[in-house]
Amino acid sequence: MDYEEAKNLVVEGLTKKQKSKSKFYFNDLAKLIGEKPRAAKKYVNQMVTEGILEYWSSGSTSMYGLPGTGKQAAAEHED
Repeated sequence: MDYEEAKNLVVEGLTKKQKSKSKFYFNDLAKLIGEKPRAAKKYVNQMVTEGILEYWSSGSTSMYGLPGTGKQAAAEHED
């Protein structure tokens, strides 16, 4: 699998699930990609670097989502 395929799978999968959740664990993304965690991590990190995914951490939990989605995104853009 190449990066473009992985990117398409992740964006498509997250867009479908966006109505119920906006943030996803790394393992959820690895399942969407269909790769082992080490290979999936490379793709996920590249997507974060390119701005396709955004990284979110509460300090104890790390999650990923599409930029500009979820309650947190709305709160961050308030004036």
